[in-house]
Amino acid sequence: MAERLLMKEFRELSGASWVHVELVRNNIFEWDIGLPVLNKTSMYYGAYLKAHMTFPRDYPYNPPVFRFLFPILHPNIYSAGWVCISILHPPGDDEMSGEDAAERWSPAQCVESILVSILSLLDDAECYSPANVDAALLFRFEKEKYLGIVRGQVQASMGHRPAGFKMPSDESVAQSNEQPEDLPEEEDFWAASEVDSDVFDDVDQEEEKQEESNPAEDR
Repeated sequence: MAERLLMKEFRELSGASWVHVELVRNNIFEWDIGLPVLNKTSMYYGAYLKAHMTFPRDYPYNPPVFRFLFPILHPNIYSAGWVCISILHPPGDDEMSGEDAAERWSPAQCVESILVSILSLLDDAECYSPANVDAALLFRFEKEKYLGIVRGQVQASMGHRPAGFKMPSDESVAQSNEQPEDLPEEEDFWAASEVDSDVFDDVDQEEEKQEESNPAEDR
């Protein structure tokens, strides 16, 4: 189940202009992510944020792990790149953190909802229970210094854009979401690309192995 759901999500995001996704070593459980910040009012506007996602074998019943690969100064992002956000926390209530189940991960969530939540978090910092205490102190008491560091990181991140990448505008993304491109009727929507085909072959082979090792007792 996890493989096919992730393949479906990967296909959908591969066609999106607001995010760049690639498989790591053709493994559907490991993704490289590129997140351009398109919100012109954001202090991180213009950044191209590279990240890595790994998915558990029981996805979507448990959340993936998300980590930024390059420094981002933010109260809710650890210096090592891990993001402290409720949607990435395991499902269920947590009395220690005060989070209820509705705030945390659930199987109804998906990769897109995670990425949108993280982009929103960039400009909605929670400084009273920070993951990065130094960043929170700068944000609250030395805002100009904080902004200067962020501007430097944004500038540095532009060098991480893949070759040929053009930064889309927020407006063009909204328009493409409202008017999805229609495929010709005779074109098979699920026609697999070379990468897709390889991944599906791996998935099918794995399922066949599981069936052979666990034959049904009664048919």
